[in-house]
Amino acid sequence: MAMEERVMGIVRGAAVAAWIFAAPVTAWAQQPPSPAAQAAIRAVIGRQIEAFRHDDEAGAYALASPHIQQMFGSPDNFMAMVKRGYMPVYRPQSVTFGAAGSEDGEPTQEVDLIGPDGRSAHAHYTMQQQPDGSWRIDGCALTLGAYLGT
Repeated sequence: MAMEERVMGIVRGAAVAAWIFAAPVTAWAQQPPSPAAQAAIRAVIGRQIEAFRHDDEAGAYALASPHIQQMFGSPDNFMAMVKRGYMPVYRPQSVTFGAAGSEDGEPTQEVDLIGPDGRSAHAHYTMQQQPDGSWRIDGCALTLGAYLGT
């Protein structure tokens, strides 16, 4: 019985230690980026939207993360995907930046858009900081319900 109590004490102690050490990491991972990082992230998203508006395929593609670039392989393929599925991002009438946050340790940025047809859409950007400190767009989830009027 004494051995079981000692083992249970060790297990409880390990669980408490894991919780103490994991809590700050989890809290940190969910913190929004610093104000300077938020400004840089918004600037990158804004530059990509401007590149879309001017049909600057190479410029828009250059602001995508290496993962996204690898997935599409070329600026032409990337732009074709954007034209097909992201019309409010490709040709917005207006762009309003919302809250910055963090998801799975990666910074995120919310953006509200008015598409070319006047309907609203919501974009959830996932960002990735590069080794040189610059930011790239690693994903954009577009809420189409508002855009499609459903």
